[in-house]
Amino acid sequence: MDQALWALGRGTGISALIILTLSLASGIVVRSGRPLLTLPRFGVVELHRNTSLLGTLLIAIHVGALFFDPYAQLNLVDYVVPFFGNYRPFWLGLGTLALDLIILIVITSLLRHRLGHKVFRTVHWLAYALWPIALAHGLGNGTDTGHLWFLTIAAGCIAVVGAAGVFRLRHDFLEHHSTRMKVPT
Repeated sequence: MDQALWALGRGTGISALIILTLSLASGIVVRSGRPLLTLPRFGVVELHRNTSLLGTLLIAIHVGALFFDPYAQLNLVDYVVPFFGNYRPFWLGLGTLALDLIILIVITSLLRHRLGHKVFRTVHWLAYALWPIALAHGLGNGTDTGHLWFLTIAAGCIAVVGAAGVFRLRHDFLEHHSTRMKVPT
């Protein structure tokens, strides 16, 4: 059972990185109001929403599996307070920080209509910090970082986010909300 928990923790961590990469990239495309390849805008919105939910679920499984894994020997403080862990405290702390950020993003997403759009958008911008923090956690604390397959996955994720970032920073990028028709009041 110990091996299964360890494998589940590793696998869900890597899977979460891939899925949250797609979530970040599709979130950037959503803001443009443009389709993604052959996927219409509403499809991009659904892709972003569903990859965000799936990524969050994978992180929950990752955290739960490693909490119950006797090899990892993590305690509750390791999940709440960054940089206080016994094993590689900096890299583990980055994972804790990423977990704290995703919890904050999920809570504000769930309370979006009560908090208002401005608060939601401000907190949602933390996703731009969350992704590289989670990537660094995986590279620094992951046990598969010495394997070419993992480094290839990480490089692919970096390329996808880099391409989305270049798309976002283009001079002709228009935020979708500014292209909507204004209804006279």
